[in-house]
Amino acid sequence: MIDFRKAQESFKEYLKDYDLENGSIKLKIKHTYEVVNKSEYIAKGLQLDKKNIELAKIIALLHDIGRFEQIKEFNEFNDKNIEHAEFGVKVLFEKNLIRKFLENREYDDIISRAIYNHNKFKIEDNLNNIELLHCKIIRDADKIDNFRVKQDDKFEDMFPKIYNKETINYENISQKVYEDFMKHKCIKLEDRKTIIDYWICVIAFIFDLNFDISLKYIQEKNYIDILVDRIEYKNNETKQKMEDIRKCAKEYRKGKTGIQYCICK
Repeated sequence: MIDFRKAQESFKEYLKDYDLENGSIKLKIKHTYEVVNKSEYIAKGLQLDKKNIELAKIIALLHDIGRFEQIKEFNEFNDKNIEHAEFGVKVLFEKNLIRKFLENREYDDIISRAIYNHNKFKIEDNLNNIELLHCKIIRDADKIDNFRVKQDDKFEDMFPKIYNKETINYENISQKVYEDFMKHKCIKLEDRKTIIDYWICVIAFIFDLNFDISLKYIQEKNYIDILVDRIEYKNNETKQKMEDIRKCAKEYRKGKTGIQYCICK
């Protein structure tokens, strides 16, 4: 049996070791609960049974557990120092912390694979059908909530080390980032150099959504326009490229229909 309420109480206990007044910690707590909601939304949209809906919620609750130590130690969301998904798996399973959230060991492999893969550029091979399904759910839920984060949260909380309010409007787009986006590719970590690059990286998440329900969510929330318009581009070249990106994203979204998914009942 999966007791999400008990897992949620254990999550609150875990957070007591961190500075709950830190803006970046607050951002990540809100993101966690929003990803829980979006995982439930996707799972129900896929008509999954109650067990798999609750499992999707548990995975969402724990998917970013490695982020909190990352912020505490380095004051930034940067996987160069701590790869947060891999660290989260280590914290949960090597130290057996997972038992505080879930007594039943039946789902350990699914939870572990889903957390490990949630932020990877590509899902690893050789997963079974249920592992793959939950990897896809958490990846979509995490991505679509990142659009909300970029709409709602402060730049200084999203980018605590690199944000500069005096220069953000004048930043360039790295050429590789621009070219990959226009080819409908996601952006690799090592190619992101500026905050605008990170911004484009989030918009490019639309190219890696697994379910039609996820892409429709982005459309209904008008996130493409919102993200493109949030920054005031004073660099004319950047401004034009962002318009290219807006057009490219909308054309992709318009033409993308019938994304396949599997149903588990």
